[in-house]
Amino acid sequence: MQWNEAFRRKVMSAEEAVKVIRSGDHVWIHAGCNAPTELIQAMTARSGELEGVEVIHLMVLGEAAYAAPEHAHAFRHRAMFTGANVREAVADGRADYVPIFLSEIPLLINSGLQPVDVALIHVSPPDEHGFCSYGVGVECTKAAAERASTVIALVNRQMPRSLGDSFIHVSKLSRVVEIDRLPVELPVPGSPSEVSKAIGSHIAELIEDGATLQMGIGEIPDAVLLFLTQKRNLGIHTEMFSDGLIDLFERGVITNEAKTLHRGKIVASFLLGTKKSFDFLHNNPFVEFHPSDYVNDPTIIARNDKMVAINSAIAIDLTGQVSADSIGRRIYSGFGGQVDFVRGAARSKGGKPIIAVPSTAQKGTVSRIVDVLAEGAGVVTSRADVHYVATEFGIASLFGKSLRERAQELIAIAHPDFREELRAAARKRRFF
Repeated sequence: MQWNEAFRRKVMSAEEAVKVIRSGDHVWIHAGCNAPTELIQAMTARSGELEGVEVIHLMVLGEAAYAAPEHAHAFRHRAMFTGANVREAVADGRADYVPIFLSEIPLLINSGLQPVDVALIHVSPPDEHGFCSYGVGVECTKAAAERASTVIALVNRQMPRSLGDSFIHVSKLSRVVEIDRLPVELPVPGSPSEVSKAIGSHIAELIEDGATLQMGIGEIPDAVLLFLTQKRNLGIHTEMFSDGLIDLFERGVITNEAKTLHRGKIVASFLLGTKKSFDFLHNNPFVEFHPSDYVNDPTIIARNDKMVAINSAIAIDLTGQVSADSIGRRIYSGFGGQVDFVRGAARSKGGKPIIAVPSTAQKGTVSRIVDVLAEGAGVVTSRADVHYVATEFGIASLFGKSLRERAQELIAIAHPDFREELRAAARKRRFF
């Protein structure tokens, strides 16, 4: 039990633990529901003592006070994915956005191109062998913790113990802060809209029995799940999941028995959910968490036969180019795992990459299917990568289609109010 004695010597308050952070350090913060709130607050409280600290993370739930204008002298955020709590800072130039595939962030860290001096992580209590689980999120944090010279761990009695490649030994922890609270919960979403349900029903028609699924979070993925109750032997290989997946598992729809990789297992990298998801995850041998460079590796994804990847978009032009990280010049989110899974599903035997999007935005006043993307809008998924596009009006099949055929397919699933305008644009471009 020598590890236990060493662990106890590392326990201290959050305020004491973050004193090790120095001006100019690069600090990684555990993402999503793993947000180490107490450590973030204690670090931000040192704003008057610090200068030029780079704070790096994916989407973190909760407040991001270090990104506020009054702390700009002390902290500059580096967003690997731009969440709502740092969007303003990125737009104002007080924070930086890095366009990068989720699968490649661990490589960026391990190569040293993205330095990490301090990692603020949120983990479960150690087991009898001294291993803490990364709990509800492994993603890129495992790479950051292994690279950092200092690891400050929030050790939470209520953090679920996820299985798989999801552990760090207490000997690797520099400082420990003990807490006893639920991890940060994702707000419970409302019922999907009629538009989302229509999209979900179309997507469900593409999903065969025995398929393996990847889907994100939000109304459309939740709506898809509503239409899968009659499917059989579905599997899961996804960067993340939420509460909706659990209902299908408990109904016996998700069995993972037809998977051609990790048969019998839900494979993921993190979850965004509530206590319902946390309880499901805890010590559950049906679930394995692995880092993002494995889960999101397109060659790994492709080893799942009938891989169906469902991802979203902000806008799609008539040639099939997908903008998903920005609204015009304004950065909205990030690349995440969209391209990883689109390409993995495309190379899967019987795979289907799907881009799902409502036909309009801004209460029906703006078409999401457009002639050309807005000035400054970033292309996340190239037109050659896109196979299927789903709106509430149907499915467009673009793989192997010419620009003329693509325009025809996309106009057919655009909102009727915008179809003639889109046809005129296509004629002007001599597609028709």
